[in-house]
Amino acid sequence: MLFHRSDFPQDFLFGAATSSYQIEGHAHGGAGRTHWDDFAATPGNVVRAEHGQIACDHYNRFPQDLDLVANAGLGAYRFSTSWARVMPDGKTVNPEGLDFYDRLTDAILERGIKPAATLYHWELPSALADRGGWRNRDIANWFADFTHTIMDRIGDRMWSVAPINEPWCVAWLSHFEGHHAPGLRDIRATARAMHHVLLAQGRSLEVMRQMGLKNLGALCNMEWSEPASNSPEDIAAAARYDAIYNHFYISGLTKGQYPDLILQGLEQHLPDGWHDDFGTIQQPIDWFGINYYTRKLVAAGDGPWPSLRDVTGPLPKTQMDWEIYPQGLHDFILRTHREYTGNIPIYITENGMANPDPLGTPDQPRIDYLQSHIAATKAAMDAGAPVKGTFIWSLLDNYEWALGYEKRFGLVHVDFDTQVRTPKASYDALKASLVG
Repeated sequence: MLFHRSDFPQDFLFGAATSSYQIEGHAHGGAGRTHWDDFAATPGNVVRAEHGQIACDHYNRFPQDLDLVANAGLGAYRFSTSWARVMPDGKTVNPEGLDFYDRLTDAILERGIKPAATLYHWELPSALADRGGWRNRDIANWFADFTHTIMDRIGDRMWSVAPINEPWCVAWLSHFEGHHAPGLRDIRATARAMHHVLLAQGRSLEVMRQMGLKNLGALCNMEWSEPASNSPEDIAAAARYDAIYNHFYISGLTKGQYPDLILQGLEQHLPDGWHDDFGTIQQPIDWFGINYYTRKLVAAGDGPWPSLRDVTGPLPKTQMDWEIYPQGLHDFILRTHREYTGNIPIYITENGMANPDPLGTPDQPRIDYLQSHIAATKAAMDAGAPVKGTFIWSLLDNYEWALGYEKRFGLVHVDFDTQVRTPKASYDALKASLVG
């Protein structure tokens, strides 16, 4: 890596990120069925119909995995809690689930690592999906109940907490494009899910504030949007994409309003009384997180709103076929700081790349990716943005949702047959930069 720990302020955090369903092994510990189990069991939804029942067996191997975090010199570990593990039917508490996160929290702290919890990373209990899931306004209070249950057990030891990972994926990718659970393609369901995910986040923050918890934040995934040509139609299409992906959620959270470019297509589908919910949605946050991976070239499409079409870009790409564009991270940091969050701290809560990574390969593409994006982050800091840390996605190769186990994002290689962990060259390079 072309950077050293000393290039950053002493309080700047380097961390690694994971998520519950992708690594834990959902077959263990009394976890309940999730809409991801149902989605994966439906033919054609997931590569080879793969699922997260064993995943990386982190449920049983977390001490070894946390040793990897500590040995790399990483100061923070971002993990998520599974709603369906803690409350298998969405309401009844599973003591084994709470015990697991209790042990995990203690193990993180024993290694001198800061625990950064995200309460929801997409594994909705099937029993709640049966009641409409994110389409049902009641989910805001269901999620508030889950928040209280899990934080009553581990909240006193958390360094930071965020309610929901990547609202765009929870709502748009899953209800409009149908690529993630619950696999819908319904504009009315999408509009309601987009609004309710923010309402649920607000209720969760309310609960945690009432419990006296500190360092509470929110995070959004962002994808830099550029027009595929200089035509007015493509420029307008890229602006619509930018509004849907990048502006809707953060605007609701910080400004209490939705972009006009969104309302042109979705207002008629939003739930009654949505204007009145911004008092809850706009709960104060202590920090904001950006998940960033790529940019998208967008052209005008022929169909109904939003009338968008993806265009393959010319830049080098990851195993996900995503363009490598670190400038987008730099620009998002500065735009977020100037337009939305002001002087509250910003964290890069996810950034990384998928690469095939057969054992014994140099892993140079991931090294190059990480150092270019860390350099982009440092440049934004030098330009005045209050960035306080970055979390690499991911610690381990894991279950990559609809793409099964093919796409490898990990700093550590996982043999999914034997569960053997092998640090990659990128892990070693990062460790050398952080601890020498």
